[in-house]
Amino acid sequence: MESELFKRAPAISNDRERELLIFIQDSKISITNLPLLNLAFTHRSFANETSESVDTNERLEFLGDSVLGMCVADWLFRNLPAKQEGDFSKIKSIVVSEDSLAMIARSLHVDRYLLIGKGEENSGGRNKKALLADCMEAIFAACYLDSGFEAAKEFVMCYLEQQIKAVLEDDYHRDYKTALQEYMQKRWRKVPTYTLVSKTGPEHDYTFHIQVDVNGEVFGPAQGRNKKQAEQKAAKIAYDQLVKSKED
Repeated sequence: MESELFKRAPAISNDRERELLIFIQDSKISITNLPLLNLAFTHRSFANETSESVDTNERLEFLGDSVLGMCVADWLFRNLPAKQEGDFSKIKSIVVSEDSLAMIARSLHVDRYLLIGKGEENSGGRNKKALLADCMEAIFAACYLDSGFEAAKEFVMCYLEQQIKAVLEDDYHRDYKTALQEYMQKRWRKVPTYTLVSKTGPEHDYTFHIQVDVNGEVFGPAQGRNKKQAEQKAAKIAYDQLVKSKED
């Protein structure tokens, strides 16, 4: 029965096999079933356009959503005994969000391995947050089906634990740098420019002050314990004023 679930995965050429093995090595995912992993990368647009009779990653995505939720819930329950259910729900909603998963997908270069159709390719599908996030969920499911829950939890939390810790430190709510860049590219075909204005405090504990230039308009400075944190906060200031204020 197990093999019946994945018999319609796309064929794997020698080049594709090498690509999948590189992903396994780089991501440290526990999986040996290459057809199953290949299926996790298979978008509906590819299945619709190929001459092969293949499935898509949508069933895996459905399962992976639950695997992801269980892994995060398990970690929260075991590691945060002082937190209440409402805190768990808030943290979980952030770290399993589309923004969070797309960020992880980009860090793993998932876009390089996606199997998508020409139409989706031409419309920028490899960079779409929803597509990347869905693929990550499918990958989580593939790991779970191949190696079991503990292996899946280890893989998931390898990337989600830092997201949780950032939420607890209140320095991550979404990837505002990416959101701001996508907004600028769509509107002006430009990218934001971040400038370190100053750094204060003792050498072992600097506070960084960074501002961001958005098409000639400067926002900030915002401060953080490192440049990445300060840039995220500066991006949030700009995004809130340029985008969210209009949505509200």
